[in-house]
Amino acid sequence: MAVTTVDKSRTPLARARDAVWNPTTASLRLLALGGVVANAGIIFTGGAVRLSASGLGCPTWPKCTGDSLIPTAHPGHSPLNMAIEFGNRMLTFAVLAVAIAVFVAARRLRPQRPELVVLAALQPVGVLLQAGLGGVTVLTKLHPATVSAHYLLSSGMIFVAFLLWVRVGEGDGPAHRIVTPAIRWTTTALVWATIAVLAAGTVVTGSGPHAGDAQAQRFPFEIETVARIHGLTAWLTVALALALAFLMHRTQTPTRPRQAVHILLAALVAQGAIGYLQYYLEVPAVLVGIHLLGSALLWIAVLNVLYTQRIRPDAPQKA
Repeated sequence: MAVTTVDKSRTPLARARDAVWNPTTASLRLLALGGVVANAGIIFTGGAVRLSASGLGCPTWPKCTGDSLIPTAHPGHSPLNMAIEFGNRMLTFAVLAVAIAVFVAARRLRPQRPELVVLAALQPVGVLLQAGLGGVTVLTKLHPATVSAHYLLSSGMIFVAFLLWVRVGEGDGPAHRIVTPAIRWTTTALVWATIAVLAAGTVVTGSGPHAGDAQAQRFPFEIETVARIHGLTAWLTVALALALAFLMHRTQTPTRPRQAVHILLAALVAQGAIGYLQYYLEVPAVLVGIHLLGSALLWIAVLNVLYTQRIRPDAPQKA
């Protein structure tokens, strides 16, 4: 009777190990994409903690309750609140594991590319900063300024992870712009307008009803006023995206940048519809959560517009 042997090198675990320890450009790019997804995901799960009023389900940091690292019964919070907050803390370790895997793979890629190593190293550093800021957020009883900073740092980490994903797929030669100067300037304005949208959105959330816990403070702003400011920055972003689409049509820009702008416009329409709907429905938690995830996807779409406007071939070999 013949004995069938299993090629363990083909198991998922072995393939994952090889992707980290013996990386190729393709496997490193996939890991970098995992970093983008992980950082976008932690924004969504952090929002779920807040929207379920579980922000102080673990009222201390780094321990959860009193002298316990894991949830134990304490007044004022249900077991579900504790489980949600503690679960989000545990997800930080998963994000850290992805970040470490990305860094190890970037270090072991041959030939080594120093810029990729630097971008990859920023990811575990960013996760540790997030963990520390998360602790400050708990210790300040979910002060909206620290909650806002927590979100904006995650957005910054999405930028780093996305740039790594882009750079892995490029060469190390000089960047060649494939769009006109007017398109580049409009894109720069679009990036800054989007940052303003994200920042204004944190002020709206910090002034609204979803504090994350009954003990949490709110910004002392009228929700209608900050919502209008947020809406104006959003409309500016839409206007810039439409201007980009028009300029690209007039100048016969290559396909990839034009497709990136079309994706962005679709994201803006969806995000705007959700934003106005949640406002008129008096900000239900479910729609706020979807809008929060949409903000991360919108930021990724803007970064995609930015980085599809260039090509970077391999650097010429020295004689």
